[in-house]
Amino acid sequence: MRLALILTLLAAPALAAEVENPMLPSPLWDDLRSSIIGTEEEPPVDPAVFDLDAPKRADNPALVPVHVTQPPGAPAITALTLVVDGNPAPVAAEFIFGKALMPLDFEVRVRVDNYSDLRAIATLEDGRKVMAGRYVKASGGCAAPAGKSMDQVRATMGQMKFRQTEEAGRQIGTLMIRHPNFSGLQRDQVTLLTIPAEFIQTLEVKQGDTALFTMDAGISISEDPVFRFAYAPGQGPVTVHAQDTDGRVWDQSF
Repeated sequence: MRLALILTLLAAPALAAEVENPMLPSPLWDDLRSSIIGTEEEPPVDPAVFDLDAPKRADNPALVPVHVTQPPGAPAITALTLVVDGNPAPVAAEFIFGKALMPLDFEVRVRVDNYSDLRAIATLEDGRKVMAGRYVKASGGCAAPAGKSMDQVRATMGQMKFRQTEEAGRQIGTLMIRHPNFSGLQRDQVTLLTIPAEFIQTLEVKQGDTALFTMDAGISISEDPVFRFAYAPGQGPVTVHAQDTDGRVWDQSF
């Protein structure tokens, strides 16, 4: 009996770590579910398909890291909707993934405006939907001032960098795009006037003719967005096509 108690106590920290900040019941999501995923049925949470990791308490509410992963052998994810329940525009982005990214290991940074569930709804090849998420303590991310002056913003907008490394036998790509991704809720720190929404709306990343991933985004993707993703390398350069809400287009080849 004493041995069983000791083993239970030793296991407790590991169990706690697994559910350190699970999603909480969300009346906001209950109202949003049908309009976002087209059904009132709650998608199951299944770590055997995929998981989402995010900090319990964000260091910076305007730069909250989100890491979506799949275990080896998990069914392929074709699309994923990233939702921040408490944000003014809850759908942060909709992604479509190519087979080269499977099993998924994908990171992006988002803004979080209120203590909220941050969730991802994945669509599998057979059409099933599965959900994962975390409850994140952060506030004010959508109205946080930009990290650079307006002159710096305009001078560097659209610049891109791409870095390739290898981890655990997989190719890792990290793409950074200079863009303020103004949310429409921020103020110019000089004039104190509200800055109109202006953000990267669509993004397409390929290697040669093979699609790696596409994104259709809203106001919740962070300033100077960074995308980190594992992928199976193919033939040809990695190309990036980005367009923002003002119709600016940037193309880059790496």
